[in-house]
Amino acid sequence: MDGSGEKDIEANPTGSEAMELPVVTQPGLGVTTTTVTTITQTGGDWSSGLFNVCGDTSTCLMGAFVPCCLDLSLAHQYGECMCLPLLPGSTFAMRVGIRERFKIRGSVCEDWTTVYCCYPLALCQMIREMKRRLKTQIYTVSTALESS
Repeated sequence: MDGSGEKDIEANPTGSEAMELPVVTQPGLGVTTTTVTTITQTGGDWSSGLFNVCGDTSTCLMGAFVPCCLDLSLAHQYGECMCLPLLPGSTFAMRVGIRERFKIRGSVCEDWTTVYCCYPLALCQMIREMKRRLKTQIYTVSTALESS
């Protein structure tokens, strides 16, 4: 549309009728841009040892009496479906993933040994790690509005 309020009309190639041009942009207030910056502590060793179970009492008790529930909680914190712990090897995969995500020193062999020989302790350590590492994230949201 032009400034006079008349419709933009283009001649139909067959010459029978006039066609209206399609609307290619919608009127609005402008374009909004959002930027999210995440800062995560990475590198080094696990923030707590495998046998440091007294640091988080509720996690320790859940690991001792209902490790399956702790595994579900870990999957949720990790950002996976809560059905993931029902799959064989999923806790091992999450441990490797946590170690890779936060760039924690170690190896796949160490992860396998830890998960399969010390399952409840490994779960507690992984939960403590997720709590500590995710707590240190800083979110900065900045929004800019550009008028059209």
